[in-house]
Amino acid sequence: MRRHFTFACNGDRLVATLDQGSGTTGLLLVTGGNELRAGAWAGQAQFAARVATAGYPVLRFDRRGCGDSEGVNAGFAGSADDIVAAVAKLRAECPHVTRVVAMGNCDAASALMLAGGAGCDGLILSNPWTFETQADEAPPEAVRNHYRGRLADWNAIKRLLTGQVALGPLLRSLISAAKPAPPPSSLLRTMTDGVATFAGPIRFLIAAKDRTGLAFASVWDKSDPRVRHADAATHSFVEPHAREWLVQQVCEVLKDVTLR
Repeated sequence: MRRHFTFACNGDRLVATLDQGSGTTGLLLVTGGNELRAGAWAGQAQFAARVATAGYPVLRFDRRGCGDSEGVNAGFAGSADDIVAAVAKLRAECPHVTRVVAMGNCDAASALMLAGGAGCDGLILSNPWTFETQADEAPPEAVRNHYRGRLADWNAIKRLLTGQVALGPLLRSLISAAKPAPPPSSLLRTMTDGVATFAGPIRFLIAAKDRTGLAFASVWDKSDPRVRHADAATHSFVEPHAREWLVQQVCEVLKDVTLR
């Protein structure tokens, strides 16, 4: 069953949707950017239904100033109170839930890190956003990884040899790839500090074809066993194989938290 309701956050009314499940661990979906809680082409709504079918209740919500919710949009960096209020509402609407795992993609993952986990018992952080501004370039390592993949793609090589690739952007990318690695951004440092003492399990999910995810992976600890990579997946895991992989990863974390 799917229900819709509102809850309060600092005097504003926020709108949420709950896909019900009988499990004792619930999933909170935090939306990235200014996207609505249904997600692009209802992708998040469909994902929530899949997870709820596996037995886990799933709550989605519009943060202040977005979608159906009231208030001023403070961006992902100012959404900690919204997330905390949503966690409390999930627990209130599902009194049988004893643990909550929060999941976010892109700057929603960053928001969860900045909020120190927002009182949740586990985190699923997908393609965390680490750029200071929208105009920031991808780190050199991410650019190099991109072109390694292109060199293994015969179709890409054929387009280059037949003049179908613009040389100007290609040259700029190659120059960027040759640069030394930049120091960690202040945003990344703050995100890292935010989850440094988080006691629950964390899983980082990186889409192999996503600039944002590759940028995060290039500056994160390569030996971190919590990182998982989705081959041939783009930013929102829209490919059929990537969708299945994503559901599998999320259900693994929910099961792990349930058994703790």
